Amino acid sequence: MRTAAGTAAGAAAGTSDGTAAALVEIHCPEGGWLPICTPEDLTPGRGVAALLPDGSQAALFADRAGRPYAIGNRDPFTGAQVLSRGLTGSVDGRPFVASPLLKQRFDLESGDCLDDPSVSVPVYGVRVRGQGRGRDSE
Repeated sequence: MRTAAGTAAGAAAGTSDGTAAALVEIHCPEGGWLPICTPEDLTPGRGVAALLPDGSQAALFADRAGRPYAIGNRDPFTGAQVLSRGLTGSVDGRPFVASPLLKQRFDLESGDCLDDPSVSVPVYGVRVRGQGRGRDSE
């Protein structure tokens, strides 16, 4: 699991040409943006777990176009912090992650469980900052 402090400190050092590295940031539940990793650290189809300051965990993903998503990492059906290890896909153009344990699918934009409408996971605002990237999604 990544901790924001270690990854952000390395990324803040910048690139070899002296420019600041781009950072993927999550909007924390208590407010404020927390740098997690660089966009290059996110591989489409694979998640990254991040520990948030309040002790909760987020699962961070990027789709094939590079758009980042962040949801809670806790699988509400088992209580395990495993959603970052799930398989990603899409249905009707909506991106989702399937839990690696019981395979329930969670919409990466809304946090809703596609297999049980009474269940959802938290969704976090996420943005890419720096190196000329003006794309924010909240």
